[in-house]
Amino acid sequence: MELIITEKPSSAAKVAAALADGSPKVKKNKQSSYFELTHKGKPIIVTSAVGHLYGLVEKNKNGWSYPVFDVEWEASYKSSKGLAYVKVYLDTISMLAKTADEFTIATDFDVEGEVIGLNVIRYACKQKDANRMKFSTLTKGDLVKSYEEKMKTLDWGQALAGETRHKLDWFYGINLSRALTSSVKAAGSFKVMSAGRVQGPALKMLVDREREIQVFIPEPYWEIPLKGDFKKNDIEAQHKDGKIFDETKVDTIMNAVKGQKVAKVQEVKRTTRNQAPPNPFNLTTLQSEAYGQFKITPKESLAVAQTLYLAGVTSYPRTSSQILDPKLDFKKIFSDLAKQPHYQGFCKELLKGELKPNNGKKTDPAHPAIYPTGLVPGNLKPWEQKIYDLIVKRFMATFAKPAVRETMEVSLDVNKEIFITKGTRTIEENWHVYYKPYVKLEEISLPDMKEHDFVDIKSIKKVKKETQPPNRYNQSSIIKELEKRNLGTKATRADILDRLFIRGYVEGVQITVTKLGMETIGVLEKFAPTIVDEKLTADFEEDMEKIREGTQKQEVVLEKAKKTLTVLLTDFKKKEKEIGKEILASVRETQDIQNFMGRCPKCKEGSLTVRRGKFGRFVGCDKYPDCKTIINIPNTGAVKFTGKMDEESGWPIVSLGTGRKKQDVVLQPNDQKKDEPVEKKYPEQDMTCPTCNVGKMVLRKSYYGEFLGCNNYPKCQTLMNIKDGKVDVDKPIVKKPVEKKATVKKTAAKKATVKKKPAKKKAVPKKK
Repeated sequence: MELIITEKPSSAAKVAAALADGSPKVKKNKQSSYFELTHKGKPIIVTSAVGHLYGLVEKNKNGWSYPVFDVEWEASYKSSKGLAYVKVYLDTISMLAKTADEFTIATDFDVEGEVIGLNVIRYACKQKDANRMKFSTLTKGDLVKSYEEKMKTLDWGQALAGETRHKLDWFYGINLSRALTSSVKAAGSFKVMSAGRVQGPALKMLVDREREIQVFIPEPYWEIPLKGDFKKNDIEAQHKDGKIFDETKVDTIMNAVKGQKVAKVQEVKRTTRNQAPPNPFNLTTLQSEAYGQFKITPKESLAVAQTLYLAGVTSYPRTSSQILDPKLDFKKIFSDLAKQPHYQGFCKELLKGELKPNNGKKTDPAHPAIYPTGLVPGNLKPWEQKIYDLIVKRFMATFAKPAVRETMEVSLDVNKEIFITKGTRTIEENWHVYYKPYVKLEEISLPDMKEHDFVDIKSIKKVKKETQPPNRYNQSSIIKELEKRNLGTKATRADILDRLFIRGYVEGVQITVTKLGMETIGVLEKFAPTIVDEKLTADFEEDMEKIREGTQKQEVVLEKAKKTLTVLLTDFKKKEKEIGKEILASVRETQDIQNFMGRCPKCKEGSLTVRRGKFGRFVGCDKYPDCKTIINIPNTGAVKFTGKMDEESGWPIVSLGTGRKKQDVVLQPNDQKKDEPVEKKYPEQDMTCPTCNVGKMVLRKSYYGEFLGCNNYPKCQTLMNIKDGKVDVDKPIVKKPVEKKATVKKTAAKKATVKKKPAKKKAVPKKK
């Protein structure tokens, strides 16, 4: 019997359904499932992993020491309580392996998928090798073909390259993070710090850009715009010299054009060019376009693309390729896509011509560019629908004809000073039609001007400007830059960026490096520059590619990493305390900046800061107990002072949450002073609390809007929601009293007393 192992349960169901002669039988083993079926009469069992079932752990762990390199693979549930469910899947695979005499790995065909398959085969199945299915979609045709043409062995180059990457990342991640955390501890404090093989160079890249911006000195320059009118059409032109850095030259030009009423059309140039269709999506370009179009972050767009792949409606997303192979049967894909009404007309039109995509240059040995399979999707969530539509329309656009764009350039003579106006318009849309509404092009049409025509001048001005610093990276441009510098992989770059945000090294839509991020890189550059050396990281990436190709040995690359880290960390240990003091100073300064919520409007002297108390997170005045201002905020999520104060109330405006849930709110104090009049917006305000009959229901604001809450808080936690301007008096929400924990402790104490009573009873007769 043959055992086929996929990467995820949903993949197992699709593989089983594709290969089964009839309908596969679903079997259960606790929470995991497997499928029994026959394929052309041959008995097969299909089951799955749930991602990585094994992780690297330190052998013979001895405290928080470093450097450490002695690692082994261990079932992930043993080292993480959150992965307890993994044991059931491993037990199922091990149980089924005992009945099998042939093994086939059908995990995702990439480096990570190969490592998952390798570990399952050697540790759960106790085998040395297995067959290997290779597919890019989870459609029936692709899966059947993959099974019938399966490789007789694992892709050992890919497996060893993947295992090497895991070990390198472990060596760097654990040792560098321990070293940094230990340095802070040596300085007399504690904060978990993190660094990694790619994380360090990625952060340095962002820090370098931040430094460029900080040291940038603006340089003044001038532009001379002309505004005019030609047959009731507005004309805007610029002096031919564009940016002029010499003000004397500007004044000379302005004197020459002073008082001029008309500009003579000196020359008209028309140029037409073909604008090629876009290349097919690889993961990086998909992430970039999704962020540009929808502001969906790279990590989020990868997750959505993975969901679409598992649903069978798009191909495997973790690819570097911009090439669509003709073997994919484009005609069938378009015919299938035509079953969806909103794509039908486009597909029928494309099927009339030659189906030849405008492939890019980037390739991937494992998978083609991302494409729709043609399978009609079920109910998609909003983000899934957006990404799916983007992939389909990009796919269609790559097969369309080039668009034709015309540029018209007109030279205007104003007393021998030449001004230029340009306009570019699309005269044949072609591929634009298929990619709407995602085509972002400026359309500027100029009126039909000819030589010797005249333009009436409305104004010619001297405009002073300044040169601007380089732009900060955003979540789209940073992913592209990491790819360009060969830092990380297509599958890991989004996670690396996400980790920098989580650790507090960077923040913002236009990515800004925090004080902590700047200081951490500064310290590493000073004491351990190798950690942030992007060349070393890129060299390791090349080494792993050589392992995949079979031209480099795993042991050589790992030994090179051990030697590099040993030298670095030995020197690091000698300066541990000094390094820790510098990092700790920046940590505290960063925390002060992050916790500052503006000046206190009540006492006018203190600062409002984020604090934690018995009941969770809140904002309070640092002049306590002289000023007892307290403001409730959500216990979780980002909170940041916007730098603005509400004009009406005088209280700070803060930003709560991130992404689409982000919103600006005014920090409102929990209670007003007794002598301060409070505007009564609702008749229910100041009513006696129906729960405690002591407090008054006062108007408050929170992350979710206005509500009435008992001012006897926290003893009484009654609140009434306000919706559409009305207070829901009939359904007050009564939260559990805060004394609950104390009550539990007392109850536990009572139980302990009860247990002791029988012993006392037995002792009484003996005394008698």
